[in-house]
Amino acid sequence: MDKSDVISNYNHTMTMNERKNLMITGVKKIENFDEEEFFMTTTMGYLTIKGEGLEMIKLDTYQGNVSIKGKINSLSYVDEKEKKTKEEGFFNKLFK
Repeated sequence: MDKSDVISNYNHTMTMNERKNLMITGVKKIENFDEEEFFMTTTMGYLTIKGEGLEMIKLDTYQGNVSIKGKINSLSYVDEKEKKTKEEGFFNKLFK
């Protein structure tokens, strides 16, 4: 059994406490992140988390769990077309 089999067996859940702490399960890959935005692939699609002072507290790549702290302003799922736009924006920022 490889890592992708383990992650696909887990449900995707999010638990947020007081807009400060967020626990996410079912995370396949963190595409990119900084203090204002996390962009990740979950078992239910691409997820964008926006906020202020965001910081990854815990990352369990084997089980697909991520804990984030900071002020969370929004959570949104994006489709494949929006994902490509996000990636292009990330690379434009990187090579300025």
